[in-house]
Amino acid sequence: MPVSMTGFGRFETNEDAWTHVWEIRSVNGRFLDVKWRMPSNLRSLENGWEKVVRTYASRGRVDISLNLEVLDSGVLGVSFNETLAKAMFAELTKVAESRGELFTPDYNRVLGMSSLWRDAGSEPDPGLSESLTAGLEEALKDWVRSRSVEGDAMVEDLLSRLVTLREIAGKIAERIPDILEEKKSGLRQRILDMLESVGAEFSEDRMLQEVAHLTDKLDVSEELTRLDAHLERLGEVLTDSQDVGKKLDFLLQETFREINTCGNKAQDTAVSRLVVDFKAELERCREQVQNIE
Repeated sequence: MPVSMTGFGRFETNEDAWTHVWEIRSVNGRFLDVKWRMPSNLRSLENGWEKVVRTYASRGRVDISLNLEVLDSGVLGVSFNETLAKAMFAELTKVAESRGELFTPDYNRVLGMSSLWRDAGSEPDPGLSESLTAGLEEALKDWVRSRSVEGDAMVEDLLSRLVTLREIAGKIAERIPDILEEKKSGLRQRILDMLESVGAEFSEDRMLQEVAHLTDKLDVSEELTRLDAHLERLGEVLTDSQDVGKKLDFLLQETFREINTCGNKAQDTAVSRLVVDFKAELERCREQVQNIE
């Protein structure tokens, strides 16, 4: 069944060495665009996680945030190079003594000296990586559930609107024969009046030609047939699961083209009003479809 591109998902993990919370928010978008907010030392995992996300969605703008708190410092893989620090302090002490000064280390500066720190965390702790990936999967499942709920509501709404569109199309189809008769009668009378005014003889053959030409101009049977087919197909697509949004958008464009042609060809006030109602309902459908994946 179709799913909405708008949704929210969340999952929290609490373990002895860490806690983390994934949150996923999404809105409609033409393509899949994923934005990440996470600690910089986890960026090496982003490509793999992006592939995971793409198994759950194909379109939409998706914002994914990770709030991570590490409770065990050993997980970070960061250590202080005490040997190098002692050697540096010893040399600086010698320099200070040679100048008759007392050397006192500035530990705040030491904290900022990258050469004194070993970072084994170019790759995150395997256990943490596994936990984060599992948490992301659970958040994605929660996100899909929320999108499915909204998708079901949109499908129900669209199906009810399709019923309305079929009713309007039916009223247009019922009106067309009356329009043809009215136009034929009007044309016949105008021709008779014109012939009478110039004293010309009435020609049944000529009359039939004019009526046939008028009927051809006003005939919207093909448009109504295609319109009915599009509405039928729209209902079928609403039960699909692949590229539903794109298919619906295309069909709505084709439906608009046919109903617009009907209005232009019919040249009737009543049909024009029905066409306006049809287009208004079609626009409401289009607004809904813009949010379907």
